[in-house]
Amino acid sequence: MTDSGQQATLPADRVPRAHKVLYGIGGFVNNTLAAASGGMLIVLNLGLGMNPALVGLLGSLPRLTDAITDPIMGHVSDRTRSRWGRRRPYLFAGAIAAGVIFALLWQFPGGQSEGFYYWWFLVGLIVFFMAYTVFATPWVALGYELTPDFHERTRLMAVQNWISQFAYILAPWYLAFMYNERIFSDVVAGARWLAILVGVATIGFGVLPAIFLRERFKDTAKDPGGGGVGAFVRGVLATVKFKPFLLLCLATFLVFNGFIMIAAFQTYVLIYYVAGGDQTAGAYWAGWSGTVGVIATMAFVIPLVNRLGTSIGKRGAFFVATGIAVVGYCMKWFCLTPAAPWLSLLPAPFMAFALGGLFTLMPSMVADVVDVDEVSTHSRREGMFGSIFWWVVKLGQALALALGGFMLNWTGFDVDLGSGQLESAITYMRALDAFVPAVFSAIAIWAVWKYPITEKTAGATRAILEARRGAA
Repeated sequence: MTDSGQQATLPADRVPRAHKVLYGIGGFVNNTLAAASGGMLIVLNLGLGMNPALVGLLGSLPRLTDAITDPIMGHVSDRTRSRWGRRRPYLFAGAIAAGVIFALLWQFPGGQSEGFYYWWFLVGLIVFFMAYTVFATPWVALGYELTPDFHERTRLMAVQNWISQFAYILAPWYLAFMYNERIFSDVVAGARWLAILVGVATIGFGVLPAIFLRERFKDTAKDPGGGGVGAFVRGVLATVKFKPFLLLCLATFLVFNGFIMIAAFQTYVLIYYVAGGDQTAGAYWAGWSGTVGVIATMAFVIPLVNRLGTSIGKRGAFFVATGIAVVGYCMKWFCLTPAAPWLSLLPAPFMAFALGGLFTLMPSMVADVVDVDEVSTHSRREGMFGSIFWWVVKLGQALALALGGFMLNWTGFDVDLGSGQLESAITYMRALDAFVPAVFSAIAIWAVWKYPITEKTAGATRAILEARRGAA
């Protein structure tokens, strides 16, 4: 025990720093693919003139297929027995496939109709997300089994989340990069080259965790048992009925969905309100706002949440982090103003607590849930839990992008009006941008308040599991 009364982390439960970094590199790839696949779609509206509602559907519909492919991949990964482990073969193959497909997706022919581009990206994104799932689902599951220690899990996820933020240092500048007239003839040409860079980074970095990390439960994990569709369906139902897990999924859906929705809206508010319709200037302030948020996440949010998670507990840390994010969202109503564009940077460090806290604490908490599940099922099902948890994240992104497009139409926004947008449209965009995520995050705090697993209960669960394995 430590001086504070917490259970001390045993040396055997520590994850070496190099392994934490390698796992974090997988997170960088995961975030890069997520940011690029969603964030680059704005080019279809601004560069090709596609209706925002159709763009929103392209961000949404392909992700809904993950409702099937993610759990299937989790089930397959849990049941795989190979000399390389349950996760690593899929990590390696998935990184290569996702990188190649994403790069090719954006090399579309020019001069086509809106319908052609809609179907090109709809089919292409579905195929891409299948490859993405082959990489992401085993990567998530691997993180749950790198350590059995309650607090080391939080430290591992803090390092992973910190390294993953490098993807979000780059992502806010995607639009500015694609609009760079000194390099590209237009924003579409910029998107083609950006997709190639994303694909190369995905392959180069994505294979590293597969090559160098090792699976703790590769030889001791019990096969979930059974086969075929019936075993898969039973596994899904058992997972989604587990109340502690459902509470984490609900909280994640609300926080992430709210954040992603305003990420799309904020770009329009910055361009058409703060910058008066100047797309280059709006992209500039969007880039700096994102960069400030990432810097705050890396410098303050993740270290603070990590410290809070190992001192006042994971639930308490979530309350603090998400509460600060609510304040940041509300600040946007006052700070995003054409009178002083630089004020748009002030809410960013506060809003950074939303995802910075969420993705430091939630993976650690899901790992605890996997242990509690093993007590009753006698199976290690990291893949199934991880796949459904991250499908909720993807569902949040999909709905945010879809709703964002329809809500943008509802406000009365018209890209053809340029700087002459209706005053009511600007007001509605600003209100949705500031207050929708604040309400969502407040509900998420309630959900985590109901979550029952503490350090004490997690310790008792581990004792049961290790006694059982020792007896076996």
